Amino acid sequence: MAERIRMIGVRAPERGGPCSGASAGSTGPRPAATRAARVLRLPAAAVLATAALGAGPVQAASWTTLSAAAVALWPVLAVAAAVVAGIAAVRSRRTCAELRATVAASAAAEASAVSVAARARADAHAYKSLLGADAPAALVWAGRGAPVEVFGRAPEDLDRELGSASADVAAALARLQAGDGQLARTLAAADGGRLELSGRSAGGAGVLLLRPPGDAPADVPAMEAPAGFVAGACAVLDAAPAPVWLRDGEGRLAYVNPAFAAAVGAASADEARTLGLDLLDGKTRAAAQSAEGAQGAFRQRVRAVTMGQRRQMDVVEVAGPFGVAGMAIDVTQEEAARAETLRIVCAHRRTLDQLTTAVAIFGADERLVFHNAAYERLFDLPAALLDQRPAEGEILERLRTRRMVPEQADFRAWRAQLREAYRAIEPVNDWWHLPGGQMLRVVATPNAEGGVTYLFDDLSEHVALESRYNTLIRIQGETLDGLAEAVAVFGSDGRLSLYNHAFLTLWSLDSRALGEKPHVDAVAAMCRPLHGETSAFARIRHAVTSIGPRETQTLRLERADGRVLDGATQPLPDGGTMVTFRDVTDSVKVERALTERAEALEAADKLKNAFVGHVSYHLRTPLNTLMGYADMLREGLAGPLNARQRDYLEHMRQSSDLLRALIDDILDLATIDAGAMELDLAELDVRETVQGVAEAVRDPLEEAGLSLSVSVDPQAGRFVADGRRVRQILFNLLSNAIAVSPSGGTVSLGAVRRDGALVFTVRDEGPGVPAEVAGSLFERFESRSAGPRHRGVGLGLAIVHSFMALHGGSVTVAPAGRGPDARGTLATCIFPLSGERRSEAAE
Repeated sequence: MAERIRMIGVRAPERGGPCSGASAGSTGPRPAATRAARVLRLPAAAVLATAALGAGPVQAASWTTLSAAAVALWPVLAVAAAVVAGIAAVRSRRTCAELRATVAASAAAEASAVSVAARARADAHAYKSLLGADAPAALVWAGRGAPVEVFGRAPEDLDRELGSASADVAAALARLQAGDGQLARTLAAADGGRLELSGRSAGGAGVLLLRPPGDAPADVPAMEAPAGFVAGACAVLDAAPAPVWLRDGEGRLAYVNPAFAAAVGAASADEARTLGLDLLDGKTRAAAQSAEGAQGAFRQRVRAVTMGQRRQMDVVEVAGPFGVAGMAIDVTQEEAARAETLRIVCAHRRTLDQLTTAVAIFGADERLVFHNAAYERLFDLPAALLDQRPAEGEILERLRTRRMVPEQADFRAWRAQLREAYRAIEPVNDWWHLPGGQMLRVVATPNAEGGVTYLFDDLSEHVALESRYNTLIRIQGETLDGLAEAVAVFGSDGRLSLYNHAFLTLWSLDSRALGEKPHVDAVAAMCRPLHGETSAFARIRHAVTSIGPRETQTLRLERADGRVLDGATQPLPDGGTMVTFRDVTDSVKVERALTERAEALEAADKLKNAFVGHVSYHLRTPLNTLMGYADMLREGLAGPLNARQRDYLEHMRQSSDLLRALIDDILDLATIDAGAMELDLAELDVRETVQGVAEAVRDPLEEAGLSLSVSVDPQAGRFVADGRRVRQILFNLLSNAIAVSPSGGTVSLGAVRRDGALVFTVRDEGPGVPAEVAGSLFERFESRSAGPRHRGVGLGLAIVHSFMALHGGSVTVAPAGRGPDARGTLATCIFPLSGERRSEAAE
């Protein structure tokens, strides 16, 4: 209504009132005497002439002179007279114009005086009506098209008090201004109360009064209170939980309710009145009296001590003919709830600032109320802009220019669709696919206050990871289906989550049954017709469902159909378990065949060794007997022998020696194979050992026409070994060298200490070792003819190899030289000088 009043020129009355006579008199016409003086004003020359004509006889004498002079000067006088006449004419015209202007000003002043008088009458009527009706506000106008003036309230205050009723008041005012009449109606005020609207217009002028419903005109008698009203009001106040009091004109307590007495610590209301206990402190009482004296009412939130506690109270006191009535309402809990709400809101805002989800809250006016740090980072919006509470449309326009909203063919329609969230009931979910490839999940939740809360989740990375995960799952599935092994993956809940085609085929399962992700027990039941009642699946179930430490397990399962499976359980990082089965039936069959063959060979070897041992033992006894009788014959115990008989006995001795050596070798090998060979370790002198062996082969060397070259390193010293076995090793190597060396050649025997080992070498000048037999030189019963004197069953090098192994050493046979013309063979025996190694070898 304020706009309506301003439009038609409402203004407050001026100080002094419209009836002030001083201001009216100051603007009236000039006096008539002044106008007459201005009309009768004459030129100076005319006045002088008139004076001359009225002169006396005394001046007659001089008049003649003047006349003569005038005749002489008549041209000059004529010109002067003409000038004077022109001046008089000009002044006359000016005087006429001034007179006309004065007349017009007088007419205007008269009209203004009439208007002022009419307005004064209207103002007086309004004042009388206002005073007579005791209305808080009045609207007065003096005529049709005249401005409306407001009395009792400023237009802005009246508009604020009326609230939504402003439009009704403006309509009533327009109705009264349009034609003469009267009206009376009741309106709802902004504070929830009621207003009575009454007005009257006549002759274009009128007045419109606004008063509360209880304010009746002076000439209307007020309604009397119903019987028992005071008693009922007192009963209600006595039962009220808020302190209520009434003071008389001298400020003494005339009435207090029990709540007041309890608040001030009095035993009863009479005690509180008698002692004059007050709920408010002195400062608050002084402020209340000052406010009541100026405005008639005091409203303020104060701190007061009630029942020994400091509380927040909303105090209202109203002064009137009845005295001063007051009430105090305890709002401590309300203040605490408000503070707690504020604290919770602040905590929620701090929590929202820590979220990665962008949050923006818009009020009912579609302006930004709150945003968290994630929202500012997501859209890269300046904090200065967001702190100004911009409108949602402004933010969307800014984001549109930066291409941070989805591309739309009709942006206005899309934005209008977004605004539907302000009128929605349920949350609205949407996806924003931004031009840069970013993907946002947007949830618009309507608020109870009329606004909307937006949640923005940047799922770009999540979608990319999900896409890559799905791709990896497909690749994993294809990879598993391509495996020959049967694979099944069980989750942490023991249910089947993944399997390949080989698993279905191996256990003859139906994919539809496995599609429901059965438990491991159900899978075991499906496979039971093939695997039977075995402990394998029990172990698998324990590995899948165990909550303790999990380790990789391997198992072998033999099915009822004869298939043999190797299984394994592998714990997975996500708590699941991968179970694999591999069909090893063919491998097991081959393995078993090989095992059986190896066992048969081992048994045969043991049988051979046992046979050789028994045969050798039983051969040695008759051989010893034969050799003993031969020696007795050779000694002549049975009589003298001729030369031929002695020759025969010599051949018998040689053959017997060879046979005994063969039997000894076989027994040694049998002992070594049985693990019963024991070395008799002792310190040996290298030089003495070499010389003893050289002496033992002297006769074979002479028979073969060979010479022996012995070379012993002066630093060779002593070493720990079995002397008998060392001599046997060197004797066998020298025997082979003598057998393959050509007549007239040289066999070399050497010993040297180097690199923590003692090295014996035997070299011959024979044809060498063919490449095709180099790998089988140390095998048993591998006898190859390398010369006319090389005979044997092939046990010499095997014995050497076994004895060297017992000592922890090694033996090698290689060509003695390089090149196509190189001849001879070099046998090398290396004895380690470490006692620990020799001890291990001897055990």
